[in-house]
Amino acid sequence: MNTTTAPESAVDPRRFKSFAQFYPFYLTEHANRTCRRLHFAGSTLSLLCLVALVVTLNPLWLLAGVLVGYAFAWVGHFGFEKNKPASFKRPLYSFMGDWAMYRDIWLGKVKI
Repeated sequence: MNTTTAPESAVDPRRFKSFAQFYPFYLTEHANRTCRRLHFAGSTLSLLCLVALVVTLNPLWLLAGVLVGYAFAWVGHFGFEKNKPASFKRPLYSFMGDWAMYRDIWLGKVKI
């Protein structure tokens, strides 16, 4: 067993049967403050892209929103959190987790 590298999470996110079960795990995968800040920035920029889509009716803003949101999140995971995003195994729950965490940051339940 190699103990010199950080272990991947021992929890398989596919085992959760509900989002309520998944969300506490999701938060443990976002323990790094910079990772959470990058998620928050990416989500905010994604919302701004959504506004631009509605105002301009240009569908490229939808693509931009998706790209910017995931780019910021993945930089947070690979660069700072040092883990793989749960979106690789539970994409819907991870997407929901992003927005639940975004809400909880605004409500002061999650610190950035």
